[in-house]
Amino acid sequence: MPPPFGIYVHVPFCATRCGYCDFNTYTASELAGDASSPDGWLDAARREIALAARTVGDRTVETVFVGGGTPSLIGAGRLSAVLDAVRSEFRTAPGWEVTTESNPESTSPGFFAGIRDGGYTRVSLGMQSAARHVLAVLDRTHTPGRAVAAAREARAAGFGHVNLDLIYATPGETDDDLRRSADAVLEAGADHVSAYALIVEDGTALHRRVRRGELPAPDDDVAATRYELLDARLRAAGLDWYEVSNWSLPGAACRHNLGYWRDGDWWGVGPGAHSHLAGVRWWNVKHPARWAARLAAGESPEGGREHLTAAERYTERVMLRLRLAEGMALDLLDPAGRAAAARAAGDGLLEPLAHAAGRAVLTDRGRLLADRVVTDLLLAPERDAGHAAATARPAPPVGA
Repeated sequence: MPPPFGIYVHVPFCATRCGYCDFNTYTASELAGDASSPDGWLDAARREIALAARTVGDRTVETVFVGGGTPSLIGAGRLSAVLDAVRSEFRTAPGWEVTTESNPESTSPGFFAGIRDGGYTRVSLGMQSAARHVLAVLDRTHTPGRAVAAAREARAAGFGHVNLDLIYATPGETDDDLRRSADAVLEAGADHVSAYALIVEDGTALHRRVRRGELPAPDDDVAATRYELLDARLRAAGLDWYEVSNWSLPGAACRHNLGYWRDGDWWGVGPGAHSHLAGVRWWNVKHPARWAARLAAGESPEGGREHLTAAERYTERVMLRLRLAEGMALDLLDPAGRAAAARAAGDGLLEPLAHAAGRAVLTDRGRLLADRVVTDLLLAPERDAGHAAATARPAPPVGA
């Protein structure tokens, strides 16, 4: 059986650039010409969807995720046209999941009604924080209450699944700020929450402010405390973690993202979008005009590709599956990795009962140290080999 297959669609347009964002996005002043307009983007997206269908053959699309950028900027009509193109080129699974990201400021009751009629089943809204001063540090333009109102509008339009994104550990944020953000998420009726510690990416406006000393760098200990605070608040309301940075009510997990974490296949449509099929990963050229021009000329928009080795696929499998609440089967690890997993269980980083049943599942403490656990499992063969070599060497003479 082939793995699940999904389609990711990248909309590169943004009204403004957030200070922390390093995604492949463009404001109107950074683009020119029809090829970089929403209609030009849609024409090129249709061409790439047709190219995908010719390339992958008889695959059933189980999920679609439209991200960005700000997909809501292109309007309900164009977003619905994207789904029409997928339906015309592919067989789609019954009950497929179709998600679009949206900025609260570029949505309305009419927008949500339009995309619901177009076939979307799930909406993801960028809230980030309910605190005005935190939004200002992030250069977010929406008002604190708008995300809650937008979530309610999506519910009223018939969406059963609404996600709100949060960012925590922003400079200037307090514990109470995050508590209020969590309460606002719950008040909005979201059945899914994604929350990420702020990362200062090189080349962003936020990075320049931190480098100049205008803002302090995020603190890892503060981020850990905020994660625990948020986790407790959400779990008390019935939203359990199913991935280190994602919580949902039962049955509301994002199936598209689960496809990434479970070794699925997907085609990325759009400038800079990444794809993966059977151990081959490739990515499109980044600029919207170049991407559209190649497709208009009947050429592939591919900018590069890599064939993953068995070792690389093993690394990714451990990195991604261990982040899930379901964990991973211990027999997916090599012998040294299984020995490292036993040590992690003894250190309280992996659940002992799950370990005894043959699975590696992070504990609450393990989630805070997930990168360390992954590193230990992956580097165990090298570390054990180094230890064996060291113990095999003769001892140096006394006084050397």
